[in-house]
Amino acid sequence: MTKININRGKNNSITDVAGVTVGHLTLNDGDVQTGVSAIMPHQNNMFLSKCVAAVEVINGFGKSIGLLQVAELGQLETPILLTNTLSVGTVCDGLVKYMLKSNPDIGISTGTVNPLVMECNDGYLNDIRGQHVKTQHVFDALAACGEAFKQGSVGAGRGMSAYKLKGGIGSSSRLVELDGCDYTIGAMVLSNMGRLGDFRYFGNAIGAELKQKIHQENYNEEVDQGDKGSIIMILATDLPMDARQLKRLARRAGAGLVKTGSQLGNGSGDICLAFSTANQVAHYGTAIDKIERFPENNIDAAFDGAIEAVEEAIINSMINAVTTSGRDGHKRIGLSDLL
Repeated sequence: MTKININRGKNNSITDVAGVTVGHLTLNDGDVQTGVSAIMPHQNNMFLSKCVAAVEVINGFGKSIGLLQVAELGQLETPILLTNTLSVGTVCDGLVKYMLKSNPDIGISTGTVNPLVMECNDGYLNDIRGQHVKTQHVFDALAACGEAFKQGSVGAGRGMSAYKLKGGIGSSSRLVELDGCDYTIGAMVLSNMGRLGDFRYFGNAIGAELKQKIHQENYNEEVDQGDKGSIIMILATDLPMDARQLKRLARRAGAGLVKTGSQLGNGSGDICLAFSTANQVAHYGTAIDKIERFPENNIDAAFDGAIEAVEEAIINSMINAVTTSGRDGHKRIGLSDLL
């Protein structure tokens, strides 16, 4: 009989997956509330050793770059960068420059590169039209990558809102023990979605209560409008999975999102990217690739771990976020100030 246990990872972070690191560059200056966040899937050359990956677009109201090729080839060949919607082009340019510097063969003796940049709209708090993110900020976020990183109102999450409260960067992880072997599933989110009345805190429907409290204390918050945001969810794992299995895993991120109260609104770009560090594909490989696969009859354990990790990562993005004022005096209240 197969024995399966699911527990939190050592640091309850996406970087519990060995080799994964995260870095931020935060811009916090009056109307400028934005930044860049970077995820390094492993510590070798990403172009030469590509992670098997998959993407699940739950609701496609988004402007990400690079998802099309990931969906087609099932491979991830650059770090993953997160930023605000109108800075996607600048961040993409910075990521391309970063990859060209370490890969002189790109565009000369081999093909080009597929930069992966994902986004949410932080325009409620941030002067998004100012396009304040610059190429150097991309390099700074990548250089800052490490196992320990801040959550909440940092990096790409600086100006984000979640359930009309302060959102941002959140992370969590789960250990899946299968027959005495530990595997890790790590989640990181950029949360910027939802209606406050729908919010659920680890299963407790507290959104309506928080909404009433905000009105009673005259925070003058715009908390009654519909879901106009987005969420980017990243799943990293050392489970040996092929691209098809990773797409199935990515689909379960939607269940974790819904558990926090999201209705997957029309204006919300809800996207998950999943990758495995266990299966990597050599760019210049000539032999037939051998991709290991997790046993399908035990995959529910991985699904459970992913759902739990995404749910907690979303809540962590809010718990760790501080009350923030930004463009035109707009303000988002940190969840910790209301509990």
